[in-house]
Amino acid sequence: MGAPGPRRLLLVSNSTLRGGGYLGHCQQHVRSFLGQKVKRVLFIPYALHDRDAYAKTAREKFESLGYGLDSIHDSPDPVEAVRKSEAIFIGGGNTFRLLKALYDNSLLQEIRKRVLEDGIPYMGSSAGTNVATFSINTTNDMPIVYPPSLQALGLVPFNINPHYLDPDVNSTHMGETRAERILQYHEEPNTPPVLGLREGAMLLVEGDKATLQGVTGARLFLRGEKPTEHEPGTDFSFLLTDGNSQKP
Repeated sequence: MGAPGPRRLLLVSNSTLRGGGYLGHCQQHVRSFLGQKVKRVLFIPYALHDRDAYAKTAREKFESLGYGLDSIHDSPDPVEAVRKSEAIFIGGGNTFRLLKALYDNSLLQEIRKRVLEDGIPYMGSSAGTNVATFSINTTNDMPIVYPPSLQALGLVPFNINPHYLDPDVNSTHMGETRAERILQYHEEPNTPPVLGLREGAMLLVEGDKATLQGVTGARLFLRGEKPTEHEPGTDFSFLLTDGNSQKP
């Protein structure tokens, strides 16, 4: 084995787009991201209650793309499964349930080490994207269980809001918009940027380079600044620096 490569992340907003199957909208991105060196993917299904059914869905998709898939919930030793993994995929569901299970199984440090030090590819979708970031404070999910902390894997030093939804000017709904909720987060001190990833969008991180991919674009929220709109292809590398609260 040569020296480990830089961090490699594919952070997808959602696993299913209307009219397509599971991971259908991003399967070419998945294939080019994992490449030919990876033979098997370790799947972490903790975000959904029925882990067997979830693993079956994921396995069928990854096998159709040419990869074997092992689900961590089938392993007697989840930590060892992470240590031996060639690539990790964490699927969507409830972010609080997912993060609590990662803490309960003592997996955060192990996943961090494999991804940030050993350079294995990490793919997340929805909740799996949330837990890859600084914290899960900007998830859309209900807190159905209580993880010991909202701090997550921290594979990137900012937050993501998956399934980002633009305000509907014709809606009669009187609840807060997604943008208003993110603004409330930024009213708290020392809160990092939030990237609102619309459905159909994903962020590719390779080392110190971050690029917006997919078809729908994203909205970037920086504390104390007006949100900005960004098209696919945007270079978001500046978000990966520690002092990322200001654009260069």
